Amino acid sequence: MYSTLRSLMFHLPAETSHDLALDMIGAAGRLGLADRLVRPVRSAPVSLLGQRFDNPVGLAAGLDKNGVAVDGMAALGFGFVEVGTVTPRPQPGNPKPRLFRLPEAQAIINRMGFNNQGVDALLERLAAVRYRGALGINIGKNAVTPVENAVDDYLYCLRKVYDRASYVTVNLSSPNTPGLRTLQYGDALKQLLEQIKVCQTQLAAERGRYVPIAIKIAPDMTTEELALVAGTLLEQGMDAVIATNTTLDRTAVQGLEHAGEAGGLSGAPLTDVSTEVIRTLAETLAGRMPIIGVGGIFSGSDAVAKIQAGASLVQIYSGFIYRGPELVRECVEAIAAMDR
Repeated sequence: MYSTLRSLMFHLPAETSHDLALDMIGAAGRLGLADRLVRPVRSAPVSLLGQRFDNPVGLAAGLDKNGVAVDGMAALGFGFVEVGTVTPRPQPGNPKPRLFRLPEAQAIINRMGFNNQGVDALLERLAAVRYRGALGINIGKNAVTPVENAVDDYLYCLRKVYDRASYVTVNLSSPNTPGLRTLQYGDALKQLLEQIKVCQTQLAAERGRYVPIAIKIAPDMTTEELALVAGTLLEQGMDAVIATNTTLDRTAVQGLEHAGEAGGLSGAPLTDVSTEVIRTLAETLAGRMPIIGVGGIFSGSDAVAKIQAGASLVQIYSGFIYRGPELVRECVEAIAAMDR
């Protein structure tokens, strides 16, 4: 059924079909219909970061920026859902068109630019959500905020979402906000995380509840850079790392239609790249910080490879677009089979 629906949706412009699909999943969730449309996903709970994840396969940030389909996504079998990226103030994002399919490579290029309705609108919508499983909220900075003042936006969002989030993801790795990726390196990263950690500690004391913070990183780093980033995350007391965001590398899609479009590339071309980043991080972190693996998961074996490389949980996005809800069940089953 999904393959037929996908064929119809793929005749529409990419962003139009994205918005339509999200509205449909959201409506199915509100009406209690979503779980009737898919085969049930087995219970496979994971305890991590002081949280209970219903299963180890989550929805990556970026698909549901405004939290319009949380109940629907959960009903499709996701063990946890991450919404966002959300910014302090609403922003339209980059000019359209800004989302492109590369079906020959099972890939997507996006330069959305953190288009979202702002953190207040997200929280208002989440207040009506029935889902009570693990919910990640991914935060970023507004495009108009200078990079040197980025920490102000991150702290603002952290304070806003703290009470609602199971964990908070700090997105430093989108290639679609000018200058953002520079925050992943050296003193800029250290100074940003120092202030985030102070804010987290203060909020935990005030609210009597500790909310973990994960840092989402890019795949476009050398082994040496990954080691330095991992060291800084440990030094600053971060709770988890999400590897990886989209890539700027076009080697795997050269010659294909839309391959030259600006933005981040996701999907199958990222499968091995992100797995190797996870492996490198796991060697450096040596069990001192959990890794959430994301990037190019299109099968149960792809998910297993991420776990074997060192991830504790995985997330999917592009694979969900191309394969639909059945991918969630397949990944959960494959990971569960590792323990047999």
